[in-house]
Amino acid sequence: MVSRIAAVASLIAFTVCMVVGGLEADNTFITTVERALTAMMATLVIGLVVGVMARKMLEENLKSQEEKLKKGFSSPTQSDR
Repeated sequence: MVSRIAAVASLIAFTVCMVVGGLEADNTFITTVERALTAMMATLVIGLVVGVMARKMLEENLKSQEEKLKKGFSSPTQSDR
């Protein structure tokens, strides 16, 4: 999941930079590719960090929900009946 988020985000950034840098700004091919690759690498790193944070958040949420379910089923009281 983490690598997929990073890969998709970096490819989108690369594509946007190629289109905007090449067509809209009238830069040379080398300048456009250099900037697009730089943006792709930066976005890849950011995507990896965001993906790791999302996975941690999901794991913590699932763990707390699992603990709530275990506590709820393990100790029935008189008011439950």
